[in-house]
Amino acid sequence: MMADTPQTTVLIGSDGFDLDPSDETSIIEEMAHYEQPQAACIEALKIVQRRHGWVPDSAITAIARLLGIGPGEVEGVATFYSLIFRQPVGRHVVLVCDSSACFLTGFQELRQALVAQLGIDYGQTTEDGRFTLLPVCCLGACDGAPALMIDDDTYGPVSPEDLPGVLEDYP
Repeated sequence: MMADTPQTTVLIGSDGFDLDPSDETSIIEEMAHYEQPQAACIEALKIVQRRHGWVPDSAITAIARLLGIGPGEVEGVATFYSLIFRQPVGRHVVLVCDSSACFLTGFQELRQALVAQLGIDYGQTTEDGRFTLLPVCCLGACDGAPALMIDDDTYGPVSPEDLPGVLEDYP
């Protein structure tokens, strides 16, 4: 005879997250553009990320509840898209393009210079919380390779010598 084992349910996030009222309004407005509410999932994640700088686990459940879909669906979208941050990031996110064009035109030197100047590697944030360094597979800036993006600003071609001037614009 098998012993009874308790059933457990694993929830993504928690019920403790409340969407900001203006974010909730923005998500509802975004949902109105689509026949299916789940189509607004990416934009809902971006809305939350704009306010918090990243998407906490507890926000997944709140977004899912508002969209009327399961939290697993929202989690799947959030983990698929590399520009949805699932952990805290610095005030400025530096994305270094490692596409073929960038690789062939100096990506490695640019990456090494960034690592040396910031004192961090991919996936890390500077001690002062100023920068997080991440790779990205393509910025669509092949004509300006090697390229990088800081927040919403794309730079290229960028040489290691250009970095101090570029980074100083991001306090």
